[in-house]
Amino acid sequence: MRGLTVAAIERVLVRRVHPDAIVPAYARPGDAGADLASTAYVRLAPGERALVPTGIALALPEGHVGLVHPRSGAAARHGLSIVNAPGTVDAGYRGEILVNLVNLDPTTPIEIHPGDRIAQLVIQEFVHADFAVVDSLPESDRGETGHGSTGGFGGSAGRTEA
Repeated sequence: MRGLTVAAIERVLVRRVHPDAIVPAYARPGDAGADLASTAYVRLAPGERALVPTGIALALPEGHVGLVHPRSGAAARHGLSIVNAPGTVDAGYRGEILVNLVNLDPTTPIEIHPGDRIAQLVIQEFVHADFAVVDSLPESDRGETGHGSTGGFGGSAGRTEA
């Protein structure tokens, strides 16, 4: 078995803005997302959304972004997702991390309790673009084909006979 390779470890300062806040943590070595937990009781009716507090604020290093993703298990089992997935936490933001949750289940309410894991925080480096307006773009293999251009879902698009 090979050892875990981690590209980089960055120190991220965390401030509890609620006394019962749980500091983000990785469930397993090598996980990309650190769990974010609720500090409040929230009941979401079908189709309802709410900003759910985590009780934490961060100081991300410059050149990094925090991306708040839904938890796949909660999405699959309960229909719990994030309205603006992934949510963006900029390095300069110092306020409390609030997660914009939505109940996508058509019939069953979801109850969130303090301490429940509600999302995952992925921290990534990013490139700051210098956007340059041009008259044409370089050619590519894909070209200008849009959504669904590679086929799938049982259709014949993109298939060739052997």
